[in-house]
Amino acid sequence: MNRDQKAAVVDEVAAQITESEAVFAVDYRGISVPQAAELRQKLNEAGARFRVVKNTLTIRAADEAGAEDLKELLEGPTAFTFVAPEGGDVALAAKALDRFRRDHDMLAFKGGRMNGEPVTVDQLLDLAKLPARDVLHGQLVGVVASPITGLVRGLNQLIAGFASQLQQMVDEGLVGEAPEEASQDPEQAAQEDEASQDAEESAGEGEGGETSTEGETETETETEEQEN
Repeated sequence: MNRDQKAAVVDEVAAQITESEAVFAVDYRGISVPQAAELRQKLNEAGARFRVVKNTLTIRAADEAGAEDLKELLEGPTAFTFVAPEGGDVALAAKALDRFRRDHDMLAFKGGRMNGEPVTVDQLLDLAKLPARDVLHGQLVGVVASPITGLVRGLNQLIAGFASQLQQMVDEGLVGEAPEEASQDPEQAAQEDEASQDAEESAGEGEGGETSTEGETETETETEEQEN
């Protein structure tokens, strides 16, 4: 690799350090080519890239990127895992590295950098225990929606229970159905009764008047006959 090629590698690694959401450093001693290919595939699924670069070039790249904390990790064979800011999953990448480390008993963690801040080995192990980003989003949505869902479910149960109790009361005759026609107003009924009584009295007076007139007529007739 000539000077220009080395300079190009340094610039590329510096850009990856600057642009990545997270950078994880591991000791890659003992890893075979097929194993490295397997690991790269798993990391690609997490939106991350596994890269081995000579320490001398990586140190220059860290200087160029202003990542002094990464330079402290460059002792012995060191590989970097770069997690992309878009489409990358920090927890899933850490989980892939940790699973490979446990399955093959290699790839010891050294530390790293995330969002411009140093990451220790313990913090890297904690990241590996977190759920993937999609799972976290699902859990968050569930937490936000649960109070609303619970409220709707509770209201539905309350309404259903009230309707059931009301129907039971109707069946037992405790609550009657509404009459088809409204009952007569008491005041109106009293007025109708009074009008009926007045009509009866008027009819009685009329009959009495007719009887008196007939009697007077008969008396006048008898008087005329006696005079004659």
